[in-house]
Amino acid sequence: MLRDRLTATAAPVLREVLGHPFWAGLRSGSLPGEALTHFVEQDTGHLLPAYGRALARCAATAADDAHAAFFARAAVGTLEARDRLREALSGIAPDLGLRAPAADAPADPLTRAHCSFFLAAAATSPVAGLGALLPMAWFNHRVSADLARRCAPGSRYARWVALYQPAEGYARVVERFVTVAEETAQRGSDLDRAQLTDFFSAGVRYEWTFAESAWARPDWPVRT
Repeated sequence: MLRDRLTATAAPVLREVLGHPFWAGLRSGSLPGEALTHFVEQDTGHLLPAYGRALARCAATAADDAHAAFFARAAVGTLEARDRLREALSGIAPDLGLRAPAADAPADPLTRAHCSFFLAAAATSPVAGLGALLPMAWFNHRVSADLARRCAPGSRYARWVALYQPAEGYARVVERFVTVAEETAQRGSDLDRAQLTDFFSAGVRYEWTFAESAWARPDWPVRT
């Protein structure tokens, strides 16, 4: 089954992501504050807008009307989440001793690559776009649930962890995303199924890369 293959692909990387110093530092409260601000700047300023636009392209190219409606709603929800997350950190930043996330922060190299991957996949084919976009929803659901479950009592970031949680019903959205992938794979060719899983595998690896980007906070090289 496609679900089993995708789960097997995602599982080892998900373990690495959950153990990454960025997410572990959020749970314990030890994460440097600038790492959180950088994460929100990259997520809300670049990654979520690119993800939303890629979802919109998937909606436009979906052969199934129900799939098109799902992707369109997901695109709107993504852009709404972008605004909510930026406002949430801005609201609590003074209490945490952090600067508020800048709306015009430039994309770092890893984020730029991640955004380009989303947009290129959605332009490649409907199945490539679906495979590339599913990991972000999948990992967001698992990571946010793990944060809520394992956040240390009294952690500096407990308020942020609560604010970071997806809207109620998000688990059903992720389940629907997987179902759309299964239905698409069933109707497609062997080539379609291979492309979906290949792009899913690449998307999974980008989920680790995004945590690493927030932790390392890379900058573009300065040219003189």
